[in-house]
Amino acid sequence: MSRITACFAELKQAGRKALIPYIVAGDPVPGVTVGFMQAMVAAGADIIELGVPFSDPMADGPVITKAHERALKHHTSLHQVLEMVVEFRRTDRKTPIVLMGYLNPVERMGYAVFAEAAAAAGVDGVLTVDLPPEEGADLTRELRERGLDPIYLLAPTTTPERIKLITDAASGYVYYVSLKGVTGAATLDVEAVAKRLDTIRTISHLPIGVGFGIKDAESAAAVSRHADGVVVGSVLVATVGQLQEQPAAIPAALAGILQAMRTAMDSL
Repeated sequence: MSRITACFAELKQAGRKALIPYIVAGDPVPGVTVGFMQAMVAAGADIIELGVPFSDPMADGPVITKAHERALKHHTSLHQVLEMVVEFRRTDRKTPIVLMGYLNPVERMGYAVFAEAAAAAGVDGVLTVDLPPEEGADLTRELRERGLDPIYLLAPTTTPERIKLITDAASGYVYYVSLKGVTGAATLDVEAVAKRLDTIRTISHLPIGVGFGIKDAESAAAVSRHADGVVVGSVLVATVGQLQEQPAAIPAALAGILQAMRTAMDSL
C-alpha cells in the first residue's frame, strides 16, 4: 500500500478529509521550501503537492506563474526538487509527497531515471499536468514499477467514458479541477462540484481531491463535505509572493491559512 493510499484509508477511518496544500518548490528561494513543507504538516496538511518549476506553466494563472518565475530565477531544477524531498524525508517519513508539474523536465531526465530518482528521494505520486493518459503509458509503467502513484486530472467537461479511461490509468487519487480555466480562477459552485463527484464515484472508487477556487476556511469546509480531499494552491502561493522579501514570516502565514481550513473541515 502506498503512502497516499494509506493516508486516505486512515483519514476515512477517522471520518476526516485530506487537506492537500500546493506550493512551488524553490519559491521565493530554494533554501526555504523544506521549512515551508514542515510548517504546513504541523498546521494540519495530510499530503503535499510540490510544484516543479517550469518556464511555461500553461495550466496556471498569473499567481502561480509568477511563483514558477521566482523559482527559476534561482535555477531551481527537477534534481534540486528531488533533493528537497530527500531533506524533508529526514524528519518526516509519513506525509505523502506528490510532484506536480509539466512533462518536459521529466522527459529530459528520462522516464526510468526520473521514476528511480523520485522513488529513492521519497516521492509518492506524480501529477504531470500536460500528459494525457493516452500518451502516458510509458511513464505510468515506470512509476508503477517503483511504487509511485500516477495521478491525473479530471475536469467539469470530462465525459463518463473519459473518466473511466483516466481513473483506470490513475492510482492514489484523482484531482478534480472544479472550475473551467486556469488556477486562481473565479467562483466555486459547490453544488455543481458535488454532482460531478457523484458521477465520478459511479465509475471509480479512487479518492477524489478537489482543487481550484478554494481560497479560505469556508470554501474548504464546503468542498470537504463532498470530496475526499481539498487541494489548496493559489492562496498559499499568493502569500509566498506577498512575503517574498520576508521569507522567515512565510511559514507562520501558510500555517495560519491551513490551520483555519483544518479546523473548519474537522468541525463538520
